Amino acid sequence: MSPILADVLQLIALIGALALVHRPLGDYMAAVYSSKRHLRVEKWIYRCVGANPAAEMRWPAYLRAVLAFSAVGVLFLYAMQRLQDKLPMSLGFKPIDPDQAFNTAASFVSNTNWQSYAGESAMGHLTQMTGLAVQNFVSAAVGIAVAVALVRGFARSRTGELGNFWSDLVRGVVRILLPIAFVSAILLVAAGAVQNFAGMHEVHTLSGSAQHLPGGPVASQEAVKELGTNGGGFFNANSSHPYENPNGFSNLLEIFLILLIPFSLTRTFGKMVGSVRQGYAILAAMGAIWLAAVVVVTVSEYAHPGTAAQLAGGAMEGKEQRFGEGSSSLFAVSTTMTSTGAVNSFHDSFTAFGGGVTLLGMMLGEIAPGGVGSGLYGMLVMAVVAVFLSGLMVGRTPEYLGKKIGTRQIKFAACYILVTPALVLGGTALAMALPDGKEAMTNIGAHGFSEVLYAYTSGSNNNGSAFAGFGADTPFFNTTIGLCMLLGRFLPMVFVLALAGSLAEQTPVPATAGTLRTEKPLFTGVLVGCVLIVTGLTFFPALALGPLAEGLS
Repeated sequence: MSPILADVLQLIALIGALALVHRPLGDYMAAVYSSKRHLRVEKWIYRCVGANPAAEMRWPAYLRAVLAFSAVGVLFLYAMQRLQDKLPMSLGFKPIDPDQAFNTAASFVSNTNWQSYAGESAMGHLTQMTGLAVQNFVSAAVGIAVAVALVRGFARSRTGELGNFWSDLVRGVVRILLPIAFVSAILLVAAGAVQNFAGMHEVHTLSGSAQHLPGGPVASQEAVKELGTNGGGFFNANSSHPYENPNGFSNLLEIFLILLIPFSLTRTFGKMVGSVRQGYAILAAMGAIWLAAVVVVTVSEYAHPGTAAQLAGGAMEGKEQRFGEGSSSLFAVSTTMTSTGAVNSFHDSFTAFGGGVTLLGMMLGEIAPGGVGSGLYGMLVMAVVAVFLSGLMVGRTPEYLGKKIGTRQIKFAACYILVTPALVLGGTALAMALPDGKEAMTNIGAHGFSEVLYAYTSGSNNNGSAFAGFGADTPFFNTTIGLCMLLGRFLPMVFVLALAGSLAEQTPVPATAGTLRTEKPLFTGVLVGCVLIVTGLTFFPALALGPLAEGLS
């Protein structure tokens, strides 16, 4: 079988699997967040944290709970890293340096999982399991909770109440993430991923030299890192490491896990607002952008004009032979179109246009399908903007799901859209202007600029992947990228929850003959165009200095 045919069949199998689970999982998540019943284990957790799950919250209270919980997570994870040498199962590793500990704490709490350290040579098992893996669960659940709060804003009327954050958080972990991650970890172990509590094993190679191979609870962390669109890796080589991602089956399973919840949440949205066709319209917009990116990156990697690449059948530098062009491209697009950041190949070695598309995927706001929760609320904000622009063009009052989109709502949406570009472009400009930024570049010219731009795009969009030739483990980058990760995660949530509160207070507007049909293919096209135009106008100059200049040179 030719590699191209195998890649096409793999893509069809992935889409088929996602389509198969879309309805049952989406309906299940809608039922989870609509249920009035609390499980016994959930009641025990509520008592431990002193929360009343039945108390409804308006958006300021919901936001305060999100920020307070996340702040405690940052402090706890920072302390655990700084005291690592005094904890059990530290494997003899020293404490993490203060700037790197801050960066890592900000990274995992913000669902970014950017890593400026090598996992197997820096973190003990307890830090990985109790610190990093726990944040993989709860940070993902926070994202889903905020998305559900926005959906309730569309679904409810004449009230500012958006639900209860503590209930949404606990249900997301207990009823959704834990069960799926448990089953996925077993499948990864069956595929050959490592799962133990072993330290370093010394083995002797054929040449007679000694090599130390680490063990650890890898499969359990790998499952939730993909399912929660967290990213990061137990090992420095991430999902290209054979202990994390042994073969083609595990690779396809990990891509499936990355896309599973973000795509299925569109069905949850449709069920909760009372129109599944609205969910299908959002799904179609997400799917169209994602599929187009997969095609462009795959073609770019296969058709690289270099002599060596043509002899190898494609640009194989930085890619695992067991995955090849198609699986590497599919993984790269899926991880940068979501807030995952896990990689099974070296994005720094992608072709200029292939790497540029992965960069663009993050710049879109990771909404195709985006991170767990963050992708849905990001696309819904863009839908609000698309409805507003459509209303201006035809001279009618813009309405979306029976809610008027007025000055207040569009201000919240505009602020949401402007946060990330300000962080990305501001951070990149600062790094390029200072010696600390230039010294971290391992390449000069357009590609070196792309490395810096990618780093701040990845951090500010809470992705976590990198052009890995970039030397980011310095106090300057650990601090600035850490701040970008926190601001890029929580500032947008402020505007999302404020938008949700303003929508929930409204009285529904009945549909008329002049109402824009937002469940139709026409609106899906308008939404896709709005996403591309807004991003293109914002980031095109920066892209022209980096991947476009490199690709055209």
